[in-house]
Amino acid sequence: MAHDCSFLADLSLDGEVSFGESARESHAADFGAEERGEGVIPDAVVWPESTEEVSAVLSAANDRRVPVTPYAAGTSLEGNAVPAHRGVSLDLSRMDAVLDVRPDDFQIDVEPGLLGAQVDEAVASEGLFFPPLPSSGDISTVGGMIANDASGMKTVKYGEVSDWVLELEVVLADGSVITTGSKAVKTSSGYNLKDLFVGSEGTLGVVTRATLELAGRPEQVRGARALFPTLDDAAEAVFDAVRSGVDVATIELVDGDSARMANAYTGTDLPDVPTVFLEFHANHGVEREIEFCRGVFADHDLRRFDAAEEDAMDDLWQARKDLAYAIQLWDPDLTALHPGDVTVPISDYPEMVQFVKERADERDLLVPCFGHAGDGNLHYSVLVDEDDPERVEAAHALYEATIEKAIDLGGTATGEHGIGLGKREFLDAEHGPETVEAMRRLKRAFDPRDTLNPGKMFPETADGERVRAESEQSE
Repeated sequence: MAHDCSFLADLSLDGEVSFGESARESHAADFGAEERGEGVIPDAVVWPESTEEVSAVLSAANDRRVPVTPYAAGTSLEGNAVPAHRGVSLDLSRMDAVLDVRPDDFQIDVEPGLLGAQVDEAVASEGLFFPPLPSSGDISTVGGMIANDASGMKTVKYGEVSDWVLELEVVLADGSVITTGSKAVKTSSGYNLKDLFVGSEGTLGVVTRATLELAGRPEQVRGARALFPTLDDAAEAVFDAVRSGVDVATIELVDGDSARMANAYTGTDLPDVPTVFLEFHANHGVEREIEFCRGVFADHDLRRFDAAEEDAMDDLWQARKDLAYAIQLWDPDLTALHPGDVTVPISDYPEMVQFVKERADERDLLVPCFGHAGDGNLHYSVLVDEDDPERVEAAHALYEATIEKAIDLGGTATGEHGIGLGKREFLDAEHGPETVEAMRRLKRAFDPRDTLNPGKMFPETADGERVRAESEQSE
C-alpha cells in the first residue's frame, strides 16, 4: 500500500527529500534482501542532517500513520532495512560526524552514519581502537551495528557492540528525544533503556548519537594459522582452546569449501583443508600464549601451525573478510540461500558444525561453513540452483533444521545478523511465547502506531496495515 508522503516537503528540512524513482529503488533492499529478491520500494527517501530533523520526520509520519524504516549502509543480511510496508526510508548516512574524542576517558561520541572503520581512524593517533567492529566494519555504520548488536572476529576476547556502548541519544516514534545510559562506565540508576535499543533493529527508536567506549591498542599483535585434517578436529581444537583459557583475540574457523572459494575470489593460496586463523593481543608475553595454544591444538591431530607478525597475516585475513562475496560469486549457476549465523554454547560448537556438514552430505548440498568459532558463532550458506525446486526445498529444510538444532542446544537463531524479515518464525521457539509477548508489549509501549520499521521481528507484523488498524481501534 502506497502512502502519501507529500508532508515531507512542508517540513523545511536542510536534509534532502526525494520522491524520485532512482532514489527510492536504491533503498528498496539491503544486501541480504537484494540477493533473495525481497526488496520493497519506499514512497519517499529522506536524508536528515540532525537529530531535530529526525524528530520532525518521525513526529509528522507518526501523526499520519506513515511507516518509517531507518536505513544507512544497507549491509544487513536479514532484510532489516527493507521498507516492508513502504512509507519513508530514513537514510542516516549523512549524519556521519565524529562529535568528540575524549582519550583520557577512552570514549568517542559519534553520529549513526559514521562507518565503523572511521571510528578507528579517528582515534588511532591516541593509540586507541574500537574492539567489537564486525568483519564488515569498513562498509557498515555505527548506527547499523548498534541496531543489530553486531559483533566480529574479536568477540571472543572483547565482546560484542553492546558491551562498548555507554550512552545513546534516541528519537522515539512520536518524535520525542531521549538520552539513555551514561558516560560513566557503570550505572545502576533506573531502567536500563540503553540496552533495549541496542539490537532492536530500529523498531523502538532511531539512534542519533552514540557514546562508545574504546580500548588501548595492544603492544604485541601476532597472527597464526593452524591446519587440521578434518573439520571435526578443527572444531574440537577451538573448543579446547577456549575451555583451556588460551588468551586469544580472534579464533576463526574456515572449512575446506570456504578456503577454495576465498582463493578463487581473493587470489590467495590457502590450503583447501579445515583451517583455524588466530590473532593474539598482549602487552607482554604474547609468545608464551602462542605456544600454549599450539600445545592445546597438538592434541587434536594438528598438521601445521604457523605464527607470524600481524602484517604478514594481512592477505590471509583479507581472504576471511571477503568470504561473503567469495561465496556469492563462486558459481554463476548457484545461488547462496540464507546466510546463516547461528551461535551455540562453546562446548556444543563441534556438534553444531558436524550437524551442518552431515545434513549437507545427506542432501548432497554445497554448504561452506566458517565463522567466529571462539564465541560459538557458525556462519554458513547453502548453494543451490534456483531452477531446481527439489534442491531449493532441500536447502530450505537444511536451513531450518540448522536453526532448530542451534536452539535445541541452548543457542540462538542469530548471533549477529538479527531477526529482520528472515527469522521471525523462530522467535517463539527460541524465547517462548510468553517472552515474545513481553517483547510485543514493549514495542506497543514505545511505538503504539507501529510507525518504526513495521514488518520486522514479529510474524504478525508481516501484515502491517492490519496491525496499524488494530492499534487505531485500541486508541
